[in-house]
This record gives sequence, structure tokens and C-alpha cells, in this order.
Amino acid sequence: MTLLPGMEFSTRYQGGSTHLLAYLFDPEHAGILAERERIRDDRLSRAERIVSNIRRDYPLDWDDVLAQRMEDASVGRPHIADALIARGIVKSREEAFEGILHPRTGYTIPLYAPDPRDAVRLVAQAGGVSVIAHPAGRNRMLPMPIIEEMIALGLGGVEIEHRENTADGKRMLARLAHKHDLIVTGSSDYHGSGKPNLPGENTTTDANVARIIAQASGIEPVYPD
Repeated sequence: MTLLPGMEFSTRYQGGSTHLLAYLFDPEHAGILAERERIRDDRLSRAERIVSNIRRDYPLDWDDVLAQRMEDASVGRPHIADALIARGIVKSREEAFEGILHPRTGYTIPLYAPDPRDAVRLVAQAGGVSVIAHPAGRNRMLPMPIIEEMIALGLGGVEIEHRENTADGKRMLARLAHKHDLIVTGSSDYHGSGKPNLPGENTTTDANVARIIAQASGIEPVYPD
């Protein structure tokens, strides 16, 4: 199996969150390293503050959350959700995110995230290929003028086949991809057993994977021996 190393940026525009997938960028690029450090530091302090807020009403400690992460992974809300499950406070991540970890409860704190246009620019500078993740789903979609700006800055593609994209949204994204000759991807968005998403439930065609590889100049894919 060929591996395309990458990462997922959380970006923010006018209070709305948009995820940006970044493939085959140079992981040692100075701009990428600086942005990752800023995001990581903010995530850690934010998670600690969220746990402190939750602890006022529920028996949850910071050590409970740290026990849920793998090695030195950046701590985020999924780890807090898993800690709530382990403590028996909720039964699933869905319950956690719809309840205690929902912004309306007042426990959570806004997360720092770059503007999506800045993220696209940064990935392009690092030789990577950027793809908007499931942009036509439950979250408010970015205004089309902003997406057009992102395309002009080097946005490589759109993720169409994803369980959160609506049928109308998929048709709209297909028209956008055709108009700008964008790469089209699919994803299961599998994050472990805490979500209903199944590995391989949506995939990207070999032709579009080849386009990602051809457009990237940051690093090479990891090919099987």
C-alpha cells in the first residue's frame, strides 16, 4: 500500500470551521513548523482550560485526558470525549460532542485556527497539495468568493465522497471541480471506534491519487518495498 503523508488543518473564517487536508508537503518547511507549534501550544492550553471548566460540574481530571492520548500526540476534544467515556460520564463521543463538549454548554473555548486562505498558501509554499475536507456537510460552507480565492492561491482539490456531504452539496462540488479542474477525493474520515465512520467507506480514485503525487513537490510518497 502506498502512503501519502499529510495532515489536516483546522481553519476558521468568520467563526466557521473548515478542515483543510494537506498532502506531501515538506514537513521541515519553516512556515509549517511555526504554524504547527502555534496550533499545538494553543490546543494544549485550551484542552487544559476546558477540562478545568468541566471539572466544576463533573469528576474529570487532566490525568484522565492524558491517559487517552497516544504517546505525545496533541491533546484535543476527542481525547476529552474519550476521558468522559472512560469515567462513565457519557456513553459515546457523539453524546460528548452533542452535550458537554458542545459550545452551547459554556465549557469549551474557541480554538486558534488560521484563515483557510493562509493555510492554502502555506501548504503550497511547502510543496504540498491542499484539499478542502467535506465542505458541503453539516457545517456552514465557505462563501464561494473565498473558495475562489483559495483556488487562486493554490487549492488543489475538494473532498466530495464523504458521509457528511449532502447530495446537493456533492453536485455543487462536482461542478466546481469541473470548472477549475480540481482534484476530487473521497474519505472515510476514520478516527477510531468513537465515530460511526468505517475505514474505506469512501475512497479516492487511482487517477486522482496520481494527480496529487504529480502536483506535489514537498516529499515523495512512501511506496511499498
